[in-house]
Amino acid sequence: MRALSKSKILSYLQCPKRLWLEVKQPELIENSAATEASFKIGHQVGEIARTLYDPNGNGVLIEPHRVGFEAAFSQTENLLKSSAPIFEAAITTGDALALADVMLPMNQQGTPSWRMIEVKSSTSVKDYHKDDVAVQAHIARSSGVALERIDVACIDNQWIYPGEENYQGLLKETDLTEVAFDRTNEVEDWIKDAHKMIEKGVEPEISTGSHCNEPYPCGFYHHCTRAEPQPQFPVSWLPDIRKRKLKEFISDNGVTDLGEVPDDLLNERQRRVKKHSLSGELFFDKEGAAADLARYELPAYFLDFETINLAVPIWKGRRAYQQVPFQYSLHKLSPNTAVSHESFLDLSGKDPAEPLAEKLIAACGDNGPIFVYNIGFESARIRELAGQFPRIKRPLLAINSRLVDLLVVARERYYHPSQQGSWSIKKVLPAIAPDLHYEDLEGVQDGGSAMAVFPEAIAAETSLIRKSEIEAGLLAYCRLDTIALVRLWSFFTGTPVKID
Repeated sequence: MRALSKSKILSYLQCPKRLWLEVKQPELIENSAATEASFKIGHQVGEIARTLYDPNGNGVLIEPHRVGFEAAFSQTENLLKSSAPIFEAAITTGDALALADVMLPMNQQGTPSWRMIEVKSSTSVKDYHKDDVAVQAHIARSSGVALERIDVACIDNQWIYPGEENYQGLLKETDLTEVAFDRTNEVEDWIKDAHKMIEKGVEPEISTGSHCNEPYPCGFYHHCTRAEPQPQFPVSWLPDIRKRKLKEFISDNGVTDLGEVPDDLLNERQRRVKKHSLSGELFFDKEGAAADLARYELPAYFLDFETINLAVPIWKGRRAYQQVPFQYSLHKLSPNTAVSHESFLDLSGKDPAEPLAEKLIAACGDNGPIFVYNIGFESARIRELAGQFPRIKRPLLAINSRLVDLLVVARERYYHPSQQGSWSIKKVLPAIAPDLHYEDLEGVQDGGSAMAVFPEAIAAETSLIRKSEIEAGLLAYCRLDTIALVRLWSFFTGTPVKID
């Protein structure tokens, strides 16, 4: 019998089919860029945790993927007789195995015992963390480890980085000992059932559903959906499914297609999506869109930010996961409809916020609307900048007062069937400007990939050639975001605009 890792057991809890595929056909997995980025964040937080729990460097890191699991089990067993911190301790019961993030020695009434700490990159304890530590505790105790306590350490996003690589306070612990120790019988059943699942010779027949993304996005989603008949107009295209009656109708009746949902359960926007998706006809309130924007005189500006939200802050005064703008693109439309462009991108490795704010103030002038797409994001960033830099607070708040949301106009006045229920700029743009494509960009094609490459761009070990590639990709992507806004404004107002 092969030992199942904790992650495999948790995969079984999410979906038995996921476990079966991970064991039998792992080559089918297709993790998203966001999932890969979360793995990197987890590794980074783990490295910081080792410095926090072992400031004197006395601990030992077990590396089973380098030395092999048998050697790792033996090394861990020997270290558990010592009093040094252990990281990635490899523990097995024969039918299950676990790697403990942190094992710290305790001394309870003269008897050597251990405290286990599972380090998470989230900012709070989730329900699935309780399953996680229940499995960890069961494996450790069943293998003979004198486990006295088990904690989950999450990131404290209210903690402010003091600089000088001092990360004391980044992690906050929650004692889950009682929760974990009380579930031994439950975990035993999980392990037995998981083993029965992988003994099956045929892939389990389990339909896709909400479990495919809870608690983690499943990398086998595309494999599973390819094997399922797909509705022509998926009910998932309905925006903002919040009403209890609508949710219950969809769930209780197994509804998969838009056409199966009664209109009286839908709000106006949802009915519009249903009607025009099914008919294939465009909805465009041309007069209404033009009227919405007629009040805003030229010059007009079109603004987009790119930000980074590092789990482990690198700039003094920053919080974990705080959104820090490092780039903007700004197109200006003059009264004669001439278009100009300027941008800001800081890849120096220093905190980019203040120089970005200063250049933005100079670029936006003193009057004219500043069009954005989804005003909440840009507005929040500008207000945060105003709070961080009192010296330039007034002009930043003046910029904030000029923001105008084109998303509001798009949602109320326009819907193309190709949008599939979404008003994201990447869905709307191909409908109104089919000559523009994010897919044509090299390297950076969305905000997630912009966030992903920024740390690489500012890393000291990154080559100048690679840094130049990233810089070009970021500039092209952010510029296309504001070109999209100009084209959207032009389409809604009926005003021709030429962009070089």
